[in-house]
Amino acid sequence: GIVLSTVGVLLTALFTGLFIWWLSGMSWTNIYLPITTSLLLASTMSSTDSASVFAILRSQKMNLKHNLRPMLELESGSNDPMAYMLTIVLIQFIQSAGMGVGAIIQFIVGAAAGYILGKLAIRMLNKLNIDNQALYPILLLAFVFFTFSITDLMKGNGYLAVYIAGMMVGNNKIMHRKEIYTFMDGLTWLFQIIMFLCLGLLVNPHEMLEVAAVALLIGIFMILIGRPLSVFLCLLPFRKITMKSRVFVSWVGLRGAVPIIFATYPVVAGVEGSNIIFNIVFFITIVSLVVQGTTISFV
Repeated sequence: GIVLSTVGVLLTALFTGLFIWWLSGMSWTNIYLPITTSLLLASTMSSTDSASVFAILRSQKMNLKHNLRPMLELESGSNDPMAYMLTIVLIQFIQSAGMGVGAIIQFIVGAAAGYILGKLAIRMLNKLNIDNQALYPILLLAFVFFTFSITDLMKGNGYLAVYIAGMMVGNNKIMHRKEIYTFMDGLTWLFQIIMFLCLGLLVNPHEMLEVAAVALLIGIFMILIGRPLSVFLCLLPFRKITMKSRVFVSWVGLRGAVPIIFATYPVVAGVEGSNIIFNIVFFITIVSLVVQGTTISFV
């Protein structure tokens, strides 16, 4: 799962980026993207969507053998930071016309701050004695903002710090876990609703039609070649995984809201051709969910 969520994401971005670059050089296509922008487009959609994978695997009640379900859930739940890093690094590379050590320091500081502050959050939740149990979720929410802010002030990556701290708190025994979980679950749904409303405001259907042909080709490449190739290469050291399992893991490469969110980063940063990136990513996400999402149980 860890290999797939790191090396797998990198390989998917590389293969797809090279395909987009090759495609954009064709006379009949209406996109003209340099190699760095092609890789940026591929990086935004290189991670699988945990919400989609979790929802489909659990709602279909699939009885998967060989520990495939926990492996897929681990991969989809932990591969967003890798895609995020690739996206940010490539945006900085395009904007500065080269790669500085700043981005590397950002991620090292972010990871270290996330680990230390995650430990601190666990100690706080377990040691502090508050009479009102409803205040524990508020305390943790305040700690999320504190973690992001303090890491950002130290010139680290705040998103990565919050992600790592959250993983640590979620996988440790904490006081009033049920109350915290209920509160955070409600908050998650609220932000998902806000997120999709905002995405809806950014999408123009007539612009989708302009990139439909190219986006469809990229989507087919990702589903049939890019994802399977990266999965098969990543799973080469693991001899015990059967061929059927490898094929199934290759097919569970669902794209979701996260790639669309990442596609807004180049738009905000003012990267050349960013509007095309957003429209292509949105189209491919829909293709992935319709094609892969509806056929997972059959596969």
